[in-house]
Amino acid sequence: MTTRTRRLPAEERRRAIVQAALRVFSAGSYAGATTAEIAREAGVSEPVLYRHFASKRELWFACLDAAWDEFRAAVDEAIATQLTGAGPALPSVARWKKSLMPNLWIQGIAEAGEDREIRRAVARHMRVVHDHIALRLREHQEAGALPADRNPEAEAWVMIGGILLRSVGARLGGLLEDDDLAAIARERTRWLRGVS
Repeated sequence: MTTRTRRLPAEERRRAIVQAALRVFSAGSYAGATTAEIAREAGVSEPVLYRHFASKRELWFACLDAAWDEFRAAVDEAIATQLTGAGPALPSVARWKKSLMPNLWIQGIAEAGEDREIRRAVARHMRVVHDHIALRLREHQEAGALPADRNPEAEAWVMIGGILLRSVGARLGGLLEDDDLAAIARERTRWLRGVS
């Protein structure tokens, strides 16, 4: 008797392929990942993968968007807790380490010199994240949690720099310990709240 596997609806299959690609990209690099490896991880053939994504690059772009969708809540939580004092200066280190978005940024930056489309996509994506962070900071400023003399646009770039620093530290292994990152977060929180 032959067992037939359930055929997933197209959107569900697409999401499954993106999740598999996130695992593959996070375990290595954009350049080192292959569509054959991603297809195996997703439990599909390469032709099926290519029905959903025209190229590895297009799949990587979908991964970037999916990672931001997952990371957005952690960013919002970090801003809220930093400015309201309603918790630690940053969400749990484990939650930040789990996010793949900063790692994908680093991969994209590494590829940007050779691939103009990736360069544009990473720049556009960082701008989306910046604008989201700046909006959240302005909301907290209007609520009185962020001093009026703080510039939400500039602070959003500083936060992106911190996100990248965490990712660089993780990729280099041991550059920054959790205590170092917590100290940086405390100082940024002190500055943002205007506490001397």
